[in-house]
Amino acid sequence: MIAIMLVESTSLLRGALAAVLSTEADLDVVAELGRIDKAVPVARAVHPDVVVVGADLLDDDGISTLEELHRDVPTCAVIVLVDVGAPGAVRAEREPYVRGFIGRDTAPNQLADYIRRAAKGERIIDPTLAVAAWCAPRSPFTARELEILRVAALGLPSNEIASRLHLSVGTVRNYVSAIMRKTGARNRLEAVRIAQDAGWL
Repeated sequence: MIAIMLVESTSLLRGALAAVLSTEADLDVVAELGRIDKAVPVARAVHPDVVVVGADLLDDDGISTLEELHRDVPTCAVIVLVDVGAPGAVRAEREPYVRGFIGRDTAPNQLADYIRRAAKGERIIDPTLAVAAWCAPRSPFTARELEILRVAALGLPSNEIASRLHLSVGTVRNYVSAIMRKTGARNRLEAVRIAQDAGWL
């Protein structure tokens, strides 16, 4: 029996996945979470063979959680559910901790097969995602611009971004201007949305 933990922010999708996977004789959904910060303590308790996690939960803290999960439950495979419209979510920094990347619109029987293969130790990438990721535009941002965008995504004003990143307010404004120029955005919030939709964050 393959024990599965679901970590998905959308309760409707999480419930649907649990219902579908539970119909498979060899699969058992042992935990369902809406937040990734609970993943490690729950995984320690239920010892899943596979964790299926939504890509939208994998911000910097989410990546740290994957690292901790890998350290504390090393036999557990992680599969990331990715929107085909955001292929940039298939990112290199996740590779050490992720066994597979699967599209959210994958057919239920195919998802079950991917989970079985990941549990056996195979690395999986949904062919549709592979093509989309190959064709997707690369991030135009520098490492510092990405850092500023991620903090800006929290809705903080320039002075708080500057304080967090130990920069001057003028420097932050210059970076934000460069970010808006690169994205063609009219304002900071639109720049954040464009970057998120492209999977660059």
